[in-house]
Amino acid sequence: MRIVLVGPPGAGKGTQAQFIASHLSIPKISTGDIFRANVSGGTELGRQAKQFMDRGDLVPDEVTIAMVRDRLAEDDARDGFLLDGFPRNVPQAETLKKILSSDFDARLDIVLELVVDEDEVVRRLSGRRTCERCGRIWHVDFDDKRDDVCDDCGGHLFQRDDDKEDVVRHRLEVYQEQTAPLVQFYADEGILKGIDATGPVEEVTKRALDELRPLER
Repeated sequence: MRIVLVGPPGAGKGTQAQFIASHLSIPKISTGDIFRANVSGGTELGRQAKQFMDRGDLVPDEVTIAMVRDRLAEDDARDGFLLDGFPRNVPQAETLKKILSSDFDARLDIVLELVVDEDEVVRRLSGRRTCERCGRIWHVDFDDKRDDVCDDCGGHLFQRDDDKEDVVRHRLEVYQEQTAPLVQFYADEGILKGIDATGPVEEVTKRALDELRPLER
């Protein structure tokens, strides 16, 4: 099965991607993993990407797409995959469609959109606190934290800049601007399914798997 997973920051994409891919015995493929593999492996594409990453710039679409094409050609992705973090926009989605058709005589089976209320995303992300000593992340609501001390190592807990409410809301605005057209693209393709991403992780996973079950072969 060939799946794309989309959703805003804080929707739980990474967690759900891992569970879904494991259940279906297909590789979870994220752009972050691809970048790291190419950079650490010293590939030509990795060297190109590193030049942009070292400057803090976005890796151009053509480099990202070339990496994705190479990854999809690996043996473990022959019978399916779950893409997390790609495509991010309509041009990437159109290119992915062409790659699958021309290189693999295949197409996407389904696009799962994790749907979660904006205020819930803000609560999830702005409530995170990171230990400056061991790096563990705690949550002021979910972990019942009443102080700013890590229960594991005694280190001081702090709020990362990108977890502050105004930053989170800006990230959500950017996501909506970039992704709303992508979601509409897949809706027009007839392969988009929305998944309620609120509630316990296990319940969200069950909802996703329920949508996938009719497609399992």
